[in-house]
Amino acid sequence: MGYSRTARTVGKRLGNIGMAIAALVVATIGFGLVVGPIGWTGLFIVVVLTLLILLFFGLKPLEPKRVEYNDQLPTKTVVQQLDSMLARRRSALPAPAARRVDAISQQLPLLESRLSEVDALDPIAQDARRLMGKHLPDLIDRYERVPALYRTEKDGEGLSVDERLVSGLEAARQALDEIGAKLAQEDVNAFQTQGRFIETRYKDGDSISGE
Repeated sequence: MGYSRTARTVGKRLGNIGMAIAALVVATIGFGLVVGPIGWTGLFIVVVLTLLILLFFGLKPLEPKRVEYNDQLPTKTVVQQLDSMLARRRSALPAPAARRVDAISQQLPLLESRLSEVDALDPIAQDARRLMGKHLPDLIDRYERVPALYRTEKDGEGLSVDERLVSGLEAARQALDEIGAKLAQEDVNAFQTQGRFIETRYKDGDSISGE
């Protein structure tokens, strides 16, 4: 999941470089046809512009800068920031935690779609946004701050830092799954109500009349 997202991001960057260089080539050819040969000076300028294009896209971050979570942050931004963070951090996590990260990533497209249709003040939407925008990123941030040497030490409940991370991610996965199910249930209920209405009104060859 994380690898495919990185590949798409790199592919997009290469595509942008290709389009920028193609535009430069077209502009150079157009200049040569309209004005005249570009000469050595023009060639030098083209080379410099090409290097600047490569430098600009090479130094540009692969992912946009993370915006600090607040209740007014758009759901799309909350979900995309979490998806990007999980993709970047996955390789640094223990295998059991990485599997939970993959499961969470698979839930995000549905949650983004459903939450965009729900009032931002809805308690379910608020819980989901806070979990994805603050609590999950904070969990991984705090885990990475613990030196690797101390991640196997047991706490008062007999869990190591690695095990506590896995437990936290699993709890988050289950919570997001429950939130997705609750949001989907509204559509299920609406469908069932509409189905029962049609069956009651039109079954057994009842005449179609009225509204």
